Amino acid sequence: MNDENDTRQRRCPRLGGPVFFEYCRTSEENRGPCFKIVDCWWETFDIMAYISGNFSEEICRKLCQARPKPKVNHLLELIEAAKKRMADK
Repeated sequence: MNDENDTRQRRCPRLGGPVFFEYCRTSEENRGPCFKIVDCWWETFDIMAYISGNFSEEICRKLCQARPKPKVNHLLELIEAAKKRMADK
């Protein structure tokens, strides 16, 4: 495992305080890195290259392809669902 980035530090949106990269790459207890690792570190260094060079193909796919929907899209979906519920009453 390449640990040259372990001393990098940033604020964690999940925990609300500063964390080292080491925490992000090991936080999911034997299941791999934090699911937000790409979102948090893409501006700091080439996180995609790091992931592909240090984790299994399965973890790479999970982290790189499973991108969450933007919040605006989610809000629009909630509004449409509420409209549908109101129309069904």
